[in-house]
Amino acid sequence: MQWETVIGLEVHVQLATRSKIFSGASTAFGAEPNTQACAVDLGLPGVLPVLNEAAVAMAVKFGLAIHAEIPEVSVFDRKNYFYPDLPKGYQTSQMYQPIVGAGVVEITLEDGTTKPIRVHHAHLEEDAGKSLHEDYHGMTGVDLNRAGTPLLEIVSEPDMRSAKEAAAYLKAIHSIVTYLGISDGNMAEGSMRCDVNVSVRPKGQKAFGTRAEIKNVNSFRFVERAIAYEVERQIELLEDDGVVIQETRLFDPDRDETRSMRTKEEANDYRYFPCPDLLPVVLDQAYIDHLRDNLPELPADKRARFESELGLSAYDASVLSATREMADYFEEVKDVCGDAKQAANWVQGELAGALNREGLAIVDSPVSARQLGELIARVIDDTINGKAAKQVFQALWNGQGAKADDIIDAQGLKQVTDTGAIEAMIDQVIADSPAQVAQYRDAEPEKRGKMIGYFVGQVMKASRGTANPQQVNQLLKQKLDAFC
Repeated sequence: MQWETVIGLEVHVQLATRSKIFSGASTAFGAEPNTQACAVDLGLPGVLPVLNEAAVAMAVKFGLAIHAEIPEVSVFDRKNYFYPDLPKGYQTSQMYQPIVGAGVVEITLEDGTTKPIRVHHAHLEEDAGKSLHEDYHGMTGVDLNRAGTPLLEIVSEPDMRSAKEAAAYLKAIHSIVTYLGISDGNMAEGSMRCDVNVSVRPKGQKAFGTRAEIKNVNSFRFVERAIAYEVERQIELLEDDGVVIQETRLFDPDRDETRSMRTKEEANDYRYFPCPDLLPVVLDQAYIDHLRDNLPELPADKRARFESELGLSAYDASVLSATREMADYFEEVKDVCGDAKQAANWVQGELAGALNREGLAIVDSPVSARQLGELIARVIDDTINGKAAKQVFQALWNGQGAKADDIIDAQGLKQVTDTGAIEAMIDQVIADSPAQVAQYRDAEPEKRGKMIGYFVGQVMKASRGTANPQQVNQLLKQKLDAFC
């Protein structure tokens, strides 16, 4: 039997507010346990929540970015459950009237085509604390620093049909929220994570299969691996006449498998009811329009501009606009060197290769955008050739100079473009290579193109790599053809 995979994601984005969603406690990452949890976060008697306006604005910006409906009124609800890291016994969330309605996120697939993924809604909620199971002599510690941290939960429709599509959707969400500046998107620190809903069904069947929810997956790679395992598990189970049960599962990256945590709760298990301590949030059109008018250029718009105005290919534009940091770096390189295509080639080629080898993000690059732009400018104006440019790049990477020009001068890498000097080197190479000249003269015309490489190599060696390769090739052909 052939099977079809059905996937939906619930993405939790930590909003980049300085304080929590209902209190003034700090949201800074890395503090000692329980040093950033105030009376409101702990749910102590007599305290009342106050909604953080910045969190509301960030949620609305996201909704506008995905062309979603922004309801005039949204309401907070209490989601009741009992767990050690939830001291109040409930989580303040939005169940029935969320702040962001239906929208669409467009993803780019591996073959360059695009696909729209529908977003059902996005709602604001507070995060819970964190249970710590290590180094407590068999006991569990509870850190409530995260309790009350503002989250935007983005709930997709079940529109994805493969692990690749799910990863592409998650990357698109990451790109949007970081472009907007509403989250740093740091998955390693928990600023963005997702729950993955996976089911399978026979191809052609309209009804959905029973889904399993994989909780708190925190990397693009883990999302793909978790889905791949879960799909295989469900298919094997069904083909052996078993039954998939609706449950919550955990992905173990060390074992590359999902494991059952608990049977899946339904909404009524949480006994949702409107939060009596918070008034409905009412947004007027002027407020929404103000936020819309001040949105930054978003990934899709930037990608389109890179293609239409800079003449980049769809692939180059997609890669260079994938993250705000990458796009900003590329644009500065382009502005300094004045050539978008050359800038794109170097950023995706030499720079990306070096970053990957060292495991660095582009914001940590030892070579600044200005330094790279100045280096490329020296290639464009023929001060140095491509081989020398790579030497200069490596020197900049190793901190051997602050400017490309300084390294070029110090290492004597300026390209020789004087025709007379190049001709003199060519004449010497020809004089020293009578056998090769004879072979060139006697060869079929269509084979001479490959044979000229020997002479080019000798001239470049004589010039210590500084001769202009195009001039060398042109002059060599003229002189060698004179023997034929």
